[in-house]
Amino acid sequence: MKSLEDLKKLRDSARQMMHLREGGDSVRIVIGMGTCGIAAGARETLAAVMQELERLHLYDVVVTQTGCAGFCDKEPLVDVILPGQPRVTYAKVDGERARRIIDEHVVNGRVIEQWVIER
Repeated sequence: MKSLEDLKKLRDSARQMMHLREGGDSVRIVIGMGTCGIAAGARETLAAVMQELERLHLYDVVVTQTGCAGFCDKEPLVDVILPGQPRVTYAKVDGERARRIIDEHVVNGRVIEQWVIER
């Protein structure tokens, strides 16, 4: 940090990231973070989701975590819930898939059927 302006930018970025995790009301993304999910790479998936949402300035998306859903062999799992639509659960979501899910499903409303395990 070299100036007060740098500190303000850092504060604003932190606030936006907190809003991604807690605030908003239009779209929900739920990431399975049970031990099976974490072992399969869910932390990296969560990081990719957060980075992509920030890159696209999508600050009205709620990102939450959940425990094991019982599909341990399909982890990491990611649920996307758009308003007025049923939940869509994606399987084996790595960072690359997470970014595509944000771009295709969250932004454009197109479900990536080949990765879906539950609707």
